Amino acid sequence: MSYEFYGWENASISPAFEKYSSIKDPRALYDLLSEIWCANTCAPRMREQWSEENKTLGQCSITAFLAQDIFGGKVYGILRPGGNYHCYNVIGDCVFDLTSEQFGDERLDYSDNPEQFREVHFAKEEKKLRYEYLKSELLKRI
Repeated sequence: MSYEFYGWENASISPAFEKYSSIKDPRALYDLLSEIWCANTCAPRMREQWSEENKTLGQCSITAFLAQDIFGGKVYGILRPGGNYHCYNVIGDCVFDLTSEQFGDERLDYSDNPEQFREVHFAKEEKKLRYEYLKSELLKRI
């Protein structure tokens, strides 16, 4: 099967924790999240543009930190116009971005970006609540 997210070809990382053993790799996580991502999990500033055709829009940080919970590794961010960071995952030499499809044909630079920390991102209560919702919905499905 073919995916469109960045790094899908090499995303063969197993879960770091037994609790998530039914999610065999990031591709399986993407499949599960595709059923969960919605306007309510989208960043509020992008919610009006969210659609079923662009499910990954505004989902990056909550998705990357959830993937970190499951697979370990670190979350990095690409500085975007407007000063926000687009988050993605790095585990060893595996780099993947489950929400890269939101950028269409735009090529993002996944090198030399700063590490991102949940304490900073989740200082925004709405973001923390979106993450908790996404995680709870995922746990219901596994």
